Amino acid sequence: MDRRTFSQLLAFGAGMFSASHVAANAAAADAPSVDNVDKAVPDGNGPVDGEAWPASPVTINDFIPLAQAKLPKATFEYITSGSEDEVTLRDNVDAFRRLRILPPLLHGVQKTDLSTSVLGQKVSMPILLAPVAALRLFHPEGGRASARAAAIAGTICVTSTSVGNSVEEVAAAGNGPKWFQLYVPSDRELAKQLVKRAEASGYKALVVTVDLGERKDADLRNRFSLPKDMLLKHLRDIGHKQVSDRNTYEELVAFNAKAWDVSLSVEFFQWLRRETRLPIILKGVLTKEAVQQAIDLKLDGIVVSNHGGRRLDGMPAAIDRLKEVVDAADGRLEVLFDSGVRRGGDVLKALAMGAKAVLIGRPQAWSLAAGGETGVKLALEILRDELTNAMISSGCATVDDISPSLLLSAAT
Repeated sequence: MDRRTFSQLLAFGAGMFSASHVAANAAAADAPSVDNVDKAVPDGNGPVDGEAWPASPVTINDFIPLAQAKLPKATFEYITSGSEDEVTLRDNVDAFRRLRILPPLLHGVQKTDLSTSVLGQKVSMPILLAPVAALRLFHPEGGRASARAAAIAGTICVTSTSVGNSVEEVAAAGNGPKWFQLYVPSDRELAKQLVKRAEASGYKALVVTVDLGERKDADLRNRFSLPKDMLLKHLRDIGHKQVSDRNTYEELVAFNAKAWDVSLSVEFFQWLRRETRLPIILKGVLTKEAVQQAIDLKLDGIVVSNHGGRRLDGMPAAIDRLKEVVDAADGRLEVLFDSGVRRGGDVLKALAMGAKAVLIGRPQAWSLAAGGETGVKLALEILRDELTNAMISSGCATVDDISPSLLLSAAT
């Protein structure tokens, strides 16, 4: 297998592998695994409803050691680590800490209403589940558990093409609102079928991620790769009927390398706009120029994101780019936010800067690994409680009361 071919592949962005370590693993064995194939999927014996946690999480960060205890080292570091020196990963979180809240006096609030609407869909709070690849690596129920947790919380679950469950499996898991995050097959007819399947399954919007590419040192050191059975299921779930368990692992990887369109252009979005009436959201926006492109393409929303620091290290913290993007959008499309959200106070800060809602990725994966559906429900409850406290302390009875005046940096 040509190593250069693999270097063009975008990890978990469109095919679920990064470049060089997959080439090495494919050459080494027919069916490599994450540490050990038998351990690639957690046993699911985390806490369920009615059971006590081994250590009750009270913050999102409390889920991290619980997830680490449940997962193989390579799997845990796959979701937790960032690109190269992790400068952007750290700055995403640190940038929130640099923002200061300056609440007004004599604006007492005893009761809050966190409900809002996102692209016309009413949700109980401005916190959504972000699309995360390979959730089935973290818990056997994978995307289905996240969909159920989101439905119970009254919010939107955004399902990744690479989640590890089919479009239909996630759709059937819970009755809450769902969006489908589309990684694009190079076969345009197959891409069309995938969009139509999402429509038929009841997904209410399409999210297209454009900040692709990944190189993570931890994954290379750990020789991280997806087990053969998961890669095969992923390809079959997309609609590739020509692959089967008779294929070797190297054959599946080679097939996967050619299966995705990783150079999305204006023409693609023009095509997608013709093929669907669903709202289209562009994920990975950091500049006013990208906002204008989204407006010109008649898209419905954008997500300000640097992919959680997983893609290109050295990019600015996403929250540091939010105000410019909101100003450029000027109400012409809906602005969402992800990357670095760990606290309900972070949600308040993002909303104060103009985001309609935030999406959580790593917190979802850590809590899923720690306790499945129960874990994700608890993570959402923690963020809801923290946001409620932040709103009460800031004199905000409703989400609409959250304004730029609350932020010291925005007021000076």
